[in-house]
Formats: sequence, C-alpha cells, structure tokens
Amino acid sequence: MRPETGELLIAIARSAIARRLEREHPAHAADAPWLNEPGATFITLMQSGRLRGCIGSLRAHRPLIDDVRANAVAAAFHDPRFKPLRHEEFDLTDIEISLLSALQPLEAGDEEHALAQLKPGVDGLVFQYGHHQSTFLPQVWEQFNEPREFLSHLKYKAGLPPDFWDAQVKLQRYTVSKWREQDLRTS
Repeated sequence: MRPETGELLIAIARSAIARRLEREHPAHAADAPWLNEPGATFITLMQSGRLRGCIGSLRAHRPLIDDVRANAVAAAFHDPRFKPLRHEEFDLTDIEISLLSALQPLEAGDEEHALAQLKPGVDGLVFQYGHHQSTFLPQVWEQFNEPREFLSHLKYKAGLPPDFWDAQVKLQRYTVSKWREQDLRTS
C-alpha cells in the first residue's frame, strides 16, 4: 500500500473523532472504490509517546471506511482503559492505523512448536482458549525480546497465567500495513 493510502485513512479517522467532539475539521473526500471493500483495522491513539486508546476489528465484516470511522470513535471514546477523549486533547493526539490481513491458523501441537513458528516483528497473534481471547498487533513486538515473552504477555492479557498451555489453545496470525500520523507529517 502507498503512503497516500495511510494519509486518507488517518484523515478519515481524525475527521470521525472531530465530528464526535463537534469540532471543525475538514472532511476529506473518501470516494476511492477500495474504501467500500471489506477491511479490518485497529486504530491506536498516542499522546506524547503513550497509549491513549486502541480498538479494532480482527475480521473484515464491514466496508473499510466504516471500520476506520467506527474504530476511531471507539478508540477515542470507548476504550475501557481510558476516559473519553476531551476536546482539548484532540490536537495532542496522534493516530496510527493498522490494516490487518486475513487471519491464518497457526497449527501447533504444543507451545514450543508455536513459539518456533512465530515471526517477531511480523506476526500479529490472536490467542483463544474457551472464552479467553486476546491479540497483540505486530508493533507490540517492540516491547518484547523474544517469542516466549510475547506469548506469555498475550496469555496474561487473555486472563490466563503466563505459563498456561492446553491442547485446546487456538492461535491465529496476521500481518498489518500500518501508518503513523507523526511519520506522515515528517515525510
């Protein structure tokens, strides 16, 4: 994907948040046909290098433009880890968009086999066990030194002990195309 793809998606996300805050923000013409194709995105909001909200879709179930708008509003106002974004925070908030590939099952007979298949910095991972589920985007690899640490934190995020493993664990991987608003401003 080209940088202008990211510029358009970020403009759509920023416009959706601005509209919710009842702020003046130029609406961007979003008439590219590919915006109406199904897409799954995660919208991450950052302030001064710190997470301010992150919400997304793991599967493409609506047009990309609708997914970006809905996830941008959800990240800004409905991430349960944060209070809703305030009007005065709008200009201090940077947006990152991750466009997900389709989920691919990671077939692994045991945890060691799963760990051996992971591609640090490339794979996003969905962990599922019964009603426990969590995901880490590929960008989260920046916080971990090795696959075991990545997977342990993912299990913890799902509400399970970091050393948990069971034959019924299901893993799915995905990749992302991502754009950061601050990178687009400096390029």
